[in-house]
Amino acid sequence: MKPEETAEQRLLDRMRAIGPVAVAYSGGVDSALVLAAAVRALGPDRVLAVTAVSESLAAGELPRARRLADDLGVTHLTPRTSELTRPGYRANGTDRCYFCKSEVLDTITALARDHGFDHVATGTNADDARDPHRPGIRAGRERGIHTPLLDTGLDKADVRHLSRTWSLPTWNKPATPCLASRIRYGIEVTPHRLARVDRSETAVRALLADAGVHVTDLRVRDLGDAARLEVDPPLVGRIAALPEIARALADAGFAELPHRVEPFRSGRLNSETASATSGASKSDTR
Repeated sequence: MKPEETAEQRLLDRMRAIGPVAVAYSGGVDSALVLAAAVRALGPDRVLAVTAVSESLAAGELPRARRLADDLGVTHLTPRTSELTRPGYRANGTDRCYFCKSEVLDTITALARDHGFDHVATGTNADDARDPHRPGIRAGRERGIHTPLLDTGLDKADVRHLSRTWSLPTWNKPATPCLASRIRYGIEVTPHRLARVDRSETAVRALLADAGVHVTDLRVRDLGDAARLEVDPPLVGRIAALPEIARALADAGFAELPHRVEPFRSGRLNSETASATSGASKSDTR
């Protein structure tokens, strides 16, 4: 990597070096940039976009992903994946993402080869590689999946800056991890739990929009014995005071559980699990 090269030059050179490629394309800011870079470097006829569709994909994500793929002029495939058939995924341990990515990447790799593409790339960036809670990266490495953003040293800030430079509509898109990331570790991932989280987030977003409340980050966490709505920290008090929130969560499937509204923090379930594990270890040594 030459230090005088721009992020754009490094990324485009990396895509050219990979050659014809299928992009594991969720529609998020990272994979969208990889897809756009592949098109710029190789041309749309040498690029395939593949979006895995399953119960863990939030409502509304697929249509948005399809629009950008269409705008870029690439063929866009949407295979069904079966994460829920993998016991490791359903068990929802801290390595859940490994089993999820294994299912998704196996499906995408096989489909890519059927369409004449020997290489698959993901949107893993440099920040992801520094995060200790990314077991899905291991699944990609085991399968020889390309990571052009990581390979060229692009972190999340670089990704958003370059996406904005290229006028990609995803440049300021909030992170949209899979729905299973809302379920506390150790609680089995089921179609029911995924669906009610999805319904809840959709209902709360609609409610807030009607109330004139603009929210950037929003998660509904299934904690097993409670539901936790996480929103932008400055909005917690205002949103908690809305009487319609309880009804929206109840109607979406959380009627039997209490709820609370708290500040959003990315990776919160990871840190809570780490704290609980640390506390238990200290207790064991007393």
